[in-house]
Amino acid sequence: MLEVKTVEKPDERRDFPRGHLEALHLTGLDFAVGTFEPGWRWSESVAPIAGTERCMVHHNGYVLRGRMRLRMDDGGEAEVGPGDVFVCPPGHDAWVVGDEQVVVFDFAGTMANEYAKG
Repeated sequence: MLEVKTVEKPDERRDFPRGHLEALHLTGLDFAVGTFEPGWRWSESVAPIAGTERCMVHHNGYVLRGRMRLRMDDGGEAEVGPGDVFVCPPGHDAWVVGDEQVVVFDFAGTMANEYAKG
């Protein structure tokens, strides 16, 4: 079955402090556009909603705008920016670097179903 949706009309929107997620649900794929404002940090903005210390969602991402730092529970760290494609497994924190809004496309199979949900 062929499915086509547009990011201009997401299936749902989830707001959280200093950001939001707009999700499209297709068969076998949840696609999300995450928008994060300066000062956003997962452990401060989303952890209280998720009820976990760290983000436990797997991300397959593409950074459209801005810079974000990712820190894994095992101590691994990386900074991603415009044009970067990344895979980030569960067990991490993340935060906006600098004063620019961050926009990330996330192609995770189930990310949009789980992210920022209590």
